[in-house]
Amino acid sequence: MKELRFRIILILAAVALSIYLLYPTYLNYQNNKKIDEILAKKRIQIEKADPNISNDEVDTRLKSVEDSIKANDPSINKDKLASLKLGLDLQGGMRVVLEVNTGKLLQKLAKAPDANFNQALAQAEKEAATSNASIVDLLANNLKAKGIRLSRYYGNIREDDSQIISDLNKSAEDAVSRAMEIIRNRVDQYGVSEPTIEREGSRRIVVELPGIAREEEAKQLLQGTALLEFKIVKDPQFTISVMKKIDDVLAGNASVDSTLSDSAKANQNGKTTAAKEDTTSPQNMSAAEFAKKHPFFSVAILDQRSHTADAFVKADDRDKLKLWLDRPDVQKVIPSNCQFVFSARPEIVQNGIGYYKLYCVDKTAELTGGVVTNATASISPETSAPVVNMEMNSEGAADWARITGANVGKRIAIILDGVVYSAPVVRGKIPGGRSQIEGMADLEEAHLLAIVLKAGALPAPVDIIEERTVGPSLGQDSITDGFNSTFIGFLVVSFFMIIYYRRAGTIAAGSLVFTILFILGALAGFKATLTLPGIAGIILTIGRAVDANVLIYERIREEMETGKTLKASVDSGFSKAYSAIIDSNVTTFITGVILYQFGTGPVQGFALTLMIGLVASLFSALVIARVVFDYMVQKGIKISLG
Repeated sequence: MKELRFRIILILAAVALSIYLLYPTYLNYQNNKKIDEILAKKRIQIEKADPNISNDEVDTRLKSVEDSIKANDPSINKDKLASLKLGLDLQGGMRVVLEVNTGKLLQKLAKAPDANFNQALAQAEKEAATSNASIVDLLANNLKAKGIRLSRYYGNIREDDSQIISDLNKSAEDAVSRAMEIIRNRVDQYGVSEPTIEREGSRRIVVELPGIAREEEAKQLLQGTALLEFKIVKDPQFTISVMKKIDDVLAGNASVDSTLSDSAKANQNGKTTAAKEDTTSPQNMSAAEFAKKHPFFSVAILDQRSHTADAFVKADDRDKLKLWLDRPDVQKVIPSNCQFVFSARPEIVQNGIGYYKLYCVDKTAELTGGVVTNATASISPETSAPVVNMEMNSEGAADWARITGANVGKRIAIILDGVVYSAPVVRGKIPGGRSQIEGMADLEEAHLLAIVLKAGALPAPVDIIEERTVGPSLGQDSITDGFNSTFIGFLVVSFFMIIYYRRAGTIAAGSLVFTILFILGALAGFKATLTLPGIAGIILTIGRAVDANVLIYERIREEMETGKTLKASVDSGFSKAYSAIIDSNVTTFITGVILYQFGTGPVQGFALTLMIGLVASLFSALVIARVVFDYMVQKGIKISLG
């Protein structure tokens, strides 16, 4: 047994690791089951209370209930993130093919386009629709056929066509890259789990959104452009007054009429005197008592040492606070000229817990990102922190100078897609349209933000040219059919091996169980997505996994026929089968690498499970099965090979 100890420990470690990686998947399944039961009961209650209610309204209410459940139990999202991901074909959702309209970009970049230019561009767009050729090259050829140089519309008169074409191709390429970054940023903020965003050809982007429910909202999300806004941060006195009104409503201590009256006064005066009682700190109350009396301030924690009214909110409490702020009774006490927004990322981290900042800002933006003409990422020489330097056009520069001049001493929040990146204090009037954004975690994030800002300043329209929706019921049918196929394939292969090789076949069938466990564990560990082609790869692996066992068993048979002992036959059978097993699996693995490298999403899913399956099946056949054989030989247990 001593010589088997290391291999047994290795096997147990692999099994334990696979179970550990798959355990969140089990928890996620149980969570979804509980949520579905709660929503089913809630649906019955809603429909019983109002028989005339529409299905859309029921779905909206159930969505709110589901969001509330997830907000109050952070472990649900944690388990979901760590669980085995399902692809679009299994989970349901949307698959959208977008095309970046580089023709519009070229039209916007052109200087004084005339009828000849418009005609050449229209012809280039028509030709590009039926080919994958660059629209820039097609436009250049069309203008050349008319005897017109590109310098007539782009660059300067001294540049030749080849240089201008190179610059325009770079701009068109950059437009597609920026579009992908915008889409990825928006999809991540939308909360889609495991989206797939891939480039296809020179102008197209394929987006898969598993589990998406609101299709129209998703389409608006994909076709929108990055929204950069500059908004004034409200005075602390005003902000605290509004927060107290919200706290009273959440605690059930204030009537809507009285709070509306006070909020209206706050709205008109711009600031109010804080009440004498300090409701922003627990004082002598226990945490439970304070949370009951002041629910808002128990979640939104004010920094008593700061001269601002920015509140810190735990990452786990952010969704809960969003739900509170969206409540109709809370919305009634928030003045119409302000809104609450969160920071883009946790501002501080204590004991492994991240805290976001909550800002109260003007609802109307002083300036939007449409005036930004350029943005570059760099390291600030003063603070050594990553920053993004922005340049504005003449109109934006004039507005920015006026805004900063009129708000010296106040803070201006720089908001991108609804989250605050920084809220610097205006020290003086800023002429020239140059400004700076701070608050990025690293230079890479600053570079990404610069790309997004440039895309917002110079948008290239994105058109949906193909859209497919997979319903959740169809996805569930695919899961069921895939599971049944895998189970039937396992039974058939195991039955054949047991009938043909008897006890040795039983060992091979048992190793198949470990092979499947290792495949699923590896997929969960690598955060890979299981798709329908991936299930096909698992089924193929089940069929191929016993190839190694067959080669080994036939070798053992041959050795036993020569009169060797069982132990010698096992040793010789395994050693002589190694070369054939390794050769066949290595060539298949190389094929899988090629499929994964050059294939699209479905092909990649098949290739990934095939490659993982090859490694898992080799481990099962050469390590697990060998340990069982060696143990049986040592114990004198008869091994029948049919």
